[in-house]
Amino acid sequence: MLKLRRGIVVEEDPLTVEVDGARRPAWADPSLTGECRAGDEVVVNTEAADLGLGSGGFDVVHVNLTRGLEGGGAGGAHVMKLNYTSLQHPVEPVERATGSLGTGRDPIPVLVIPLHGHLAPAAWAAQQARPEVRVGYVQTAGGALPGRISRDVAQLRGLALLCGYVTAAPAFGGEAEALSVAGALDAAASRLGWGAAIVGPGPGIIGSDTDLGHGGMAALDSAHGALALGMPTLVAPRISERDPRPRHRGLSHHTATVLGLLLAGVDVPVPGNIEGIDPIAQQIPERHRAVRVDVDLEAYAAGGLPARVMGRGLEEDRAFFAAALAAGNALAQATTAERT
Repeated sequence: MLKLRRGIVVEEDPLTVEVDGARRPAWADPSLTGECRAGDEVVVNTEAADLGLGSGGFDVVHVNLTRGLEGGGAGGAHVMKLNYTSLQHPVEPVERATGSLGTGRDPIPVLVIPLHGHLAPAAWAAQQARPEVRVGYVQTAGGALPGRISRDVAQLRGLALLCGYVTAAPAFGGEAEALSVAGALDAAASRLGWGAAIVGPGPGIIGSDTDLGHGGMAALDSAHGALALGMPTLVAPRISERDPRPRHRGLSHHTATVLGLLLAGVDVPVPGNIEGIDPIAQQIPERHRAVRVDVDLEAYAAGGLPARVMGRGLEEDRAFFAAALAAGNALAQATTAERT
């Protein structure tokens, strides 16, 4: 059974709910639950916080009993997301009409990222390399599903480093909704006017300390979708110097597994001017192409964009951010003049 508990909102910003006499941090998606104001009675899911998870370690508002029971739905939309759950809601999908596949679409390069922490440095590097390129973001499975939970996306959109934001099922709550990653990429190239796309999970990542049971596997499906649509495909490697888990130091087993299972070759950008990174290129399977790209860590650090991952700052894990910067630069270089 779900671990649901009644509580009272005691603070709105940051959202704090009192449950059984204890004040607990919480998060609510106003598009689903409505506003939460001090004094409201709510039902929260306490599972993640009670498990002490490093990411998602807060309660999630399931329903606002005070002011959340009068929602009017989404009008004429009839395609459901989170379907067959208590949070199912209708959306207008961004996918094109039947019969349009393969028509009116020029391929755009697609960068598949392994973690949400790659998004900001990759988008920044793409803009630095080619400011004229319109780069958008497709959020996939593998991490947090609500689109509104990402502070990084809000900041990047505010700075015009992303031109658009699509959440692809099962993710939801973006500026546009897609029922599949392939549908999102097709729409990005044919309807939304993007010149390039970054594709990857929302904040946090699913993990189980197994070879295949983790959120990093979403990259396999995303890359295959891009390749099937004939789009130049890049996979950003997850690299770390300081991750306390051996399986994620150097080239993470997440990336190594995806590259080993891919059915076709992709480009894998690798930082070319960061000490200690050279052996990474030698670990890329032969059917893929390691692309060396110089990066400017200091300039990124000075830009005020997110520079921490899993509690480690840029100076503590330069390799992680260097890999994302290399990938964003390579994505911009893969665009054509016609798609800017």
